[in-house]
Amino acid sequence: MLLAGLGFAIMGAFVKAGAARFTTSELVFYRSAFGLLMIAAIVSWQGKPLKTPLLTMQMRRAGVGFTALLFFFYAIAHLPLATAITLNYTSPMFLALFSPWLLRGEHPISRQQRQTLNLCVVGGFVGVCLLLQPAFHSQQLLAGGIGLLSGIGAAFAYVHVKQLGIAGEPDWRTVFYFTLVCTLASGGWMLIDHVTTLQWQDLPLLCGLGISATLSQLALTRAYRTGNTLTVASLAYSTVVFATLIGVLVWGETLSIHEIIGMLLIVAFGMLSSRSAR
Repeated sequence: MLLAGLGFAIMGAFVKAGAARFTTSELVFYRSAFGLLMIAAIVSWQGKPLKTPLLTMQMRRAGVGFTALLFFFYAIAHLPLATAITLNYTSPMFLALFSPWLLRGEHPISRQQRQTLNLCVVGGFVGVCLLLQPAFHSQQLLAGGIGLLSGIGAAFAYVHVKQLGIAGEPDWRTVFYFTLVCTLASGGWMLIDHVTTLQWQDLPLLCGLGISATLSQLALTRAYRTGNTLTVASLAYSTVVFATLIGVLVWGETLSIHEIIGMLLIVAFGMLSSRSAR
């Protein structure tokens, strides 16, 4: 999950750089199409079967994930990188809130654990509010709201990933159906909306976007399939730190005292959530 966190922060940087030239649907299409080709090549080379007995669950996971991905890319294009990624990574908080009702296949947690996780949720949201305070202006309300919706959607997508893992679906098959649905849906939307003519200088950006997203998606899927859901989810907070560092190094974004305190709160309560969930 730490590798996935770093990879998703790098992917966010490519999305933000590409947003000046491409629309959200185009970025989702290129991110998904690259992953689809990569997974399809691996599957074909190893002779693995694509047919699944859990097609309905795969489509449900892919649909929720596609919606969350659209919201996420839109937020990255219209908000500072760290702000957009932080909003998306409120998903562990929603997982902590919803998992007792959604993850019926895991062992129930004790009352003390639930109280600790509730504290982590509240503390995490306080950290998010502090982190957003310097950058969350009135003209960014729409993008901020969409970014928060991407976090809620991501939480439900990860629940489906965990349920597919419990049912025995391999990582690569889940990623394949997700990228397939995202490619077809975003490609259709792109054809209706707008298609930007590609140039040679666009290839490094689009390839970087596709590679970082695909490898991160594989790492994330494996983490949720094999690990404790809340423990893995708490490690997702590392992406906030990675994204903030990239924002400082690449775009010269500065950190205020409110942002630093907010990041520390998010990391601290994420670690506490991991300890309790274990």
